[in-house]
Amino acid sequence: MAAWCSGGESTKPIFVGIYGAVLGGFAVSALFFLLSSFSSLSAPPLPLPTTALSTAAAAANLSGPTPPAQPETMYNRPIWKPPPRGSRMPSPRAFRLTRDMVAARARGGVIVVTFGNYAFLDFILTWARHLTDLGVDSLLVGAMDTKLLRELYLRGVPVFDMGSGMAPEDAGWGSPTFHKMGREKVHLINTLLPFGYELLMCDTDMVWLKNPLPYLARYPDADLLTSSDQVIPTVTDDSLENWREVTGAFNIGIFHWRPTEPAKRLAKEWKDLVLSDDKLWDQNAFNDLVRKVFGQPVEGQGDLVYSYDGKLKLAVLPASIFCSGHTYFVQAMYKQLHLEPYAVHTTFQYAGTEGKRHRLREAMLFFDQPSYYDSPGGFLSFKPNIPKHLLLDGAHTVESHFALVNYQLKQVRTALAIASLLKRTLVMPPLWCRLDRMWFGHPGVMEGTMTRQPFLCPMDHIFEVHVMMKDLPKEEFGPHIDFREYSFLENPSLPKEVKESFLEVQLCDDHSSRCSAVDGTDKHRPLRLPKNSTEEKLLNIFSPYKSVKIIQFSSMVDAFGGFSDATVEAKFRNRVKRYVGIWCCVELREIGHIYYDMYWDEKPGWKPHPPETREQDHPPWS
Repeated sequence: MAAWCSGGESTKPIFVGIYGAVLGGFAVSALFFLLSSFSSLSAPPLPLPTTALSTAAAAANLSGPTPPAQPETMYNRPIWKPPPRGSRMPSPRAFRLTRDMVAARARGGVIVVTFGNYAFLDFILTWARHLTDLGVDSLLVGAMDTKLLRELYLRGVPVFDMGSGMAPEDAGWGSPTFHKMGREKVHLINTLLPFGYELLMCDTDMVWLKNPLPYLARYPDADLLTSSDQVIPTVTDDSLENWREVTGAFNIGIFHWRPTEPAKRLAKEWKDLVLSDDKLWDQNAFNDLVRKVFGQPVEGQGDLVYSYDGKLKLAVLPASIFCSGHTYFVQAMYKQLHLEPYAVHTTFQYAGTEGKRHRLREAMLFFDQPSYYDSPGGFLSFKPNIPKHLLLDGAHTVESHFALVNYQLKQVRTALAIASLLKRTLVMPPLWCRLDRMWFGHPGVMEGTMTRQPFLCPMDHIFEVHVMMKDLPKEEFGPHIDFREYSFLENPSLPKEVKESFLEVQLCDDHSSRCSAVDGTDKHRPLRLPKNSTEEKLLNIFSPYKSVKIIQFSSMVDAFGGFSDATVEAKFRNRVKRYVGIWCCVELREIGHIYYDMYWDEKPGWKPHPPETREQDHPPWS
C-alpha cells in the first residue's frame, strides 16, 4: 500500500501505531507464506461452481473491450480458474496491491473492489459470483487475513493482501475491529485512486443484480456517485436521486470514485479525519465532509451537485434500484415502480451478519454450498394458516399487528417442537407484518415510503436469527433446531432428488373414520395425522419415513398435543423463548419497544404494551 502522509504532530502517535500494525501484518503474512511454500496446493473440497464467462455475457460488459491476449499470470488468470494442482503458493510480494495488478484486472479503466476477512468468505464468493454471472470480471478482493487470501487464491478469485493482520473472526457492528475495517477501506481508496482507474468500491454484504458499469458511465462528469439510506423516493424512473430532496445519509457500502483531483482531495481528508479519532465511524465522517459545501447544482447537469470543497461533483444513486435493505426487502420499491434493480445492500436489518445472510437467502440471492440443501435428517415445512380478518381487516395498529404476528408465532412454535422431535430442519413460513420495524418511534410505516400494509416482512423483524443459529448448551436448552428460509423449497439450487422425496401430511379429527388408520404404502396419497398428536404418536407415525427428505404439514394449528417428558419440554421452552425479538417503536415514548413473547397465549390478558419502567424493560424470559 502507498505510504501515508503525515497529518501533523498531533497525529504522529496514531500513524506510528497503525503503521506498526500494518508492518506486523506483513510480517505475519510473510511467515504464513514461508510455511505454506513448502507444501503443494490443492483446491478446496467444496468450491462454488465454476462460472465461465460466455460470449454474450462478455459482450454485456460495456466497460470496454477485452485486452489483447497475454501470457497467463496470477493477475490475469480467468476468475474461478484455480492455480495448477501441485503448484506452490506465490511469495507474499506477489499479493501486494500494485498498479500492475490493477491494470491486469481493470476493464475500460474501471476496477470493482471489495475487501474483508475470512468470516465473510461466503459473502465474498457470492459477491464475485454475481458479478461474473453478469459478465463483469474486472474485480479484485482485498484480504485482511492470510486465511482468506489463501482460500480465495485457491478458488481462482483475484485477491491481494491488505497487510491488515486481522483475525479471521466476524467483527460485530460498532466494535473496535469494525471501526478498524472502516479505516482500512479509507486507506484502500487512497491507495487505489492514484493508480488512475475508476473505482467501484463495495462492501461485502451487498450483491450485484445487474451490470452497473453502463449506468455509471451515463454520468461521466460525476467525481463521485454514492448510494444512500434514502427510503422515500425522489424519482420514479431510473434517473439519479433528486439530491435536493435526499434526507437519508450517504451510504459508503456502494460508491463509485473517479480519479479526479477533487475526489483525491476528499479521500485524503477523509483518511486524515478517521485517523484522528479511532472511534469515529467512517460513514459519519464521509457525510460530514461531503456536506461541508452542498447545494449548488452543476451548470447544465442539475442532477449533479457541487459538494465537499465546492468543486467535487456528486451524484446520488437512486435507492429504488441501488437498493438498501429497506427499499428492497421491505418496500420492494423497484417492483412497485416496475424497475430493474442493480444492487441490494443488506442494511436496515436487525440480526448482525447472520441476519444479512438470511435476508439474501430469503431472496434466493446467496450462493450456499451443496450441503446446505440436503440436511441429513431431512426437512419439515408447513402451510401457514392466517385468517383474513387478522391479515386484512381493520386499521393497522400496534394491536392488530401483534394479533397477526402472535397467531403466526404459535404455529412456528408448534413446528419447532415437531422439528425438534423428528430431528428435522424446519423450513420457516413466510411471515406477514402490518407494521414496519425501525430503531426509533414511528406511526407504523414511515411516512412517504412505499411500504404496503400488510407486507411480507423479513424474518429478522420478528425473530432473533443470530440467536437461533447459536450453539446453545444442550444441557440447558435441549438439542439445536436447524432452520431454513421460507423460500428454500423454491430455490433452484435444491437438488431434484430432495424435491421429489416428499410426503404430504394432512391433519384430521381423531374421531373420524378416515383418521383411524395410517397407510404409508401409497406415496401419492397424503398421510393423515390426528390433531393434537402426542410425542409418542408422532414418533411412531413418522418412524417409517426417516428417509423422506421433505415432510410438509397442511397446517400447524392443533398439530401437537405436547411433550411427554417435562424436562425435555422445559429445555425446549427455554430455547424458543429466546428466539423472538422486539417490535420498535411506539412514538413519543421514552421506552417505545414491545417484546414479542413466544408464549403470549399462556398469559391471560396479555397486551402489546411497551415497558413502563426501566426495571420492566427486559425480555419475557429473563
